[in-house]
Amino acid sequence: MIEVVIDSIRVSLMSQYRVVILKDVNSDRYVPIWIGPCEADAITIELQDMPPQRPLTHDLLRNVIRELGGQVVHIFINDLRSDVYFARIVIEVSGQQIEIDSRPSDALALAVRVKAPIFVSDTVMERAVIEPEEDVEHTAPPSVSDIPEDQLSAFKDFVNSLDLDDLDDEEE
Repeated sequence: MIEVVIDSIRVSLMSQYRVVILKDVNSDRYVPIWIGPCEADAITIELQDMPPQRPLTHDLLRNVIRELGGQVVHIFINDLRSDVYFARIVIEVSGQQIEIDSRPSDALALAVRVKAPIFVSDTVMERAVIEPEEDVEHTAPPSVSDIPEDQLSAFKDFVNSLDLDDLDDEEE
């Protein structure tokens, strides 16, 4: 298991989806995971320490786990099949650990609320990892263009077709 942290959440200009970028805590390896806008907002709200007026679904889940005497031990992104990630929420209750199947986005939203560590399996890391080029002086988080072709081909084709020089002419 490889420990990761949430590095950033990026917005796709082509759809309502977001990309959460997970960073290996011991290296400059990144894992991009597509998530929905609601889950992205739930993660962002907590990371920016902006408490909602009323509990969100992930706050409710945290509260239920606590009230039942449980504690989230960690989140584990354990599989990647056909570009779909799978996760497990590991909870300790009465001295026993139980694992609950979850979408990674929901598991991440819960993890930031309970300050639980996040892990990615070695296999998932090998298959999904993005590493910055070694000759770059200052390592930066990956951009959407760094996401593997099979995950972003339509989006990448569109971005590559843009003529950004036209933008300067419109500002004058």
